[in-house]
Amino acid sequence: MVVDDKIYGGKEMSEPIYAQFKKWPYPVNYGKENEISADVLIIGGGIAGCHAALNATKKGAKVAVVEKATVLRSGAGGDGVDHWHLACTNPASRITPEEMVGVLKSTFSDYGYGEFGNGITAYISCQESYPALLDIEKMGIKVRDVDDLFVGASFRDEKTKLLFAYDYDNRFCIRVQAANVKPALQKELKRLGVGIYDRIIVTSLLTEGGKPGNRVVGAMGVNMHTGEFYIFRAKATIVSTSKPNGLWVFSTELKGSAALQEPNLSAESFAMLWNAGVELTMMEASGTRMQTGGFSHFMYSTGNSHNTWFACTLVDANGKEIPWVDRNGKILKTVEERYHCAPGQRAFVYDGPRFIPDLPERIARGEFKLPLYADLPSMPEHERRAIWGLMVGNEGKTRIPIYLTFQKWGFDPDKDMLQATVQPPDLYTWGAWWKGYGPRQYRGLMGGGPVFDWDLKTNLEGLYAAGSTLACGANHSGSATTGRYAGRKAARYASTAREPVIDRKQVDKEKARVYAPVSRKDGMGWKELKAGLTRIMQDYCGEYKNEEVLQMGLRWLSSIGESEIASAGARNPHELGRTLEAMAQATVSEVIIQACLARKASSKTLDFKRLDYPQMDPPEWNKFITIRQENGKVKTGELPLNFWILPPNAPTYEENYRKHCEL
Repeated sequence: MVVDDKIYGGKEMSEPIYAQFKKWPYPVNYGKENEISADVLIIGGGIAGCHAALNATKKGAKVAVVEKATVLRSGAGGDGVDHWHLACTNPASRITPEEMVGVLKSTFSDYGYGEFGNGITAYISCQESYPALLDIEKMGIKVRDVDDLFVGASFRDEKTKLLFAYDYDNRFCIRVQAANVKPALQKELKRLGVGIYDRIIVTSLLTEGGKPGNRVVGAMGVNMHTGEFYIFRAKATIVSTSKPNGLWVFSTELKGSAALQEPNLSAESFAMLWNAGVELTMMEASGTRMQTGGFSHFMYSTGNSHNTWFACTLVDANGKEIPWVDRNGKILKTVEERYHCAPGQRAFVYDGPRFIPDLPERIARGEFKLPLYADLPSMPEHERRAIWGLMVGNEGKTRIPIYLTFQKWGFDPDKDMLQATVQPPDLYTWGAWWKGYGPRQYRGLMGGGPVFDWDLKTNLEGLYAAGSTLACGANHSGSATTGRYAGRKAARYASTAREPVIDRKQVDKEKARVYAPVSRKDGMGWKELKAGLTRIMQDYCGEYKNEEVLQMGLRWLSSIGESEIASAGARNPHELGRTLEAMAQATVSEVIIQACLARKASSKTLDFKRLDYPQMDPPEWNKFITIRQENGKVKTGELPLNFWILPPNAPTYEENYRKHCEL
């Protein structure tokens, strides 16, 4: 039969379509080596990686970016962003970076768990978020109301034409129209001559002499289309791959199971950090994460007041408005009041105005009738158009599936209300704004990552980290800022570093490891492996833990490593890449369990519950637990809170930043 040439190339098929699809469309060259040399190698081409590449290049370094997907749209910020956080140095800001760090340290945020947050990344972000925004504005991204569509709005600064979100008092979060930020970044990378290597899964770091703990001199990986082997030789390396996703839940049928995480975020980067001897921290901190898909609704497709929808009015089935309160419990009478701080509150990030805390009880008593609805039509015009046009229209993962699709099928925010979801027992208690999206069994690694200093350098020479890869990592703007900062630092190091020397034995050993699955085409598949590994984490490293259960998890991981993983097979380069992800997932799962064993105390702050150590947050455990591999053994340690700026003679945040920033 002849099929549409736009889809199948006009080829007449002698076999059924499904049989044709089994044929691999790329030439396969397992074992073929490609060697790339650079001053700075960047692993991960998301937001942090792109900004790192641009800034390292501007410092005169020869840069290579290696990305498992494609730089065009890869990463958690690949499909856009609607708000740019911590722009404390913008001309209209009313809060200093120092003050903002204090606010972040007092609440849960993208930069950590309150006192367990990281002041280094927080302060860097507060200082450089606005300059990073100006960087992308030069690339054509619209960051101001240049068309004067919001003249007179309380969130608009008339002098700069910047539009602000959430906290209108302090004006540090800027609304941006950045749905196409990644294509703009990729275009700029190409203009500057940055080497871009897409579709390559990086599997291991290269170290001097091939020994863990030594200077990092590059990395190795496999092309997931051709199966070819890549050796990247570099004077400095930046890891900016974000945190692993899908360690507790995996199913290819649960579409979009992570709301704000890109599906390709898996465990291989953390496994290679561990195997190279990098010191990690906060690996025991996991918790419920925002999710969509499966049995829940797609993120932002239902009426709510979280994040992109903040602070939309909700009404019940009879049109009765749900009251809002400030942090102090005062009832807020107007929409405008929802965007301002409570008396005595310096600023708010995630602890601002919210719905009345006893809403579930009031619903149960019949005071409010289900279902609830997001009442956009009743909102002031500027606020309504900001939520539905600016925010939903540009937020990652909402422009196409929500904004454009809903409007195509007739949704009119000037006339229509959108039904809100309610998921007992949360029922809009809004301890966190995002509760109510679906089943809460989904756990994820929250704060974990490499320990780093004011240079964003790890404990290994030549190795830096950026973005949400970092312990207590960052959101979109934080990834941009730490990326641009790490890019400068890595370029500075590379300018005086000695030439990297590759250990051939290390290369040969890694090639033998990564290609083993292709010799076992009938072995266990990657889907089964990933599903089995997530079951171990669900059963033995769930919300409640004790010594015996955690040790059982380690034994199961060891058993799977000796049997299922050792017999895993791959029929093509794509399956090989996914199998390597599963192998890395087993390694990182073990690291997490080891970190859980090391923290012998429960912690409300970290959402960490040890049944055999039930006391919450005993003072002697208010510290970071560190973990690394040395000579095949697990080594644990500790760091004090605020280790980056300790009294009595430590430099201030400002002094540390000015000393290290390499502007």
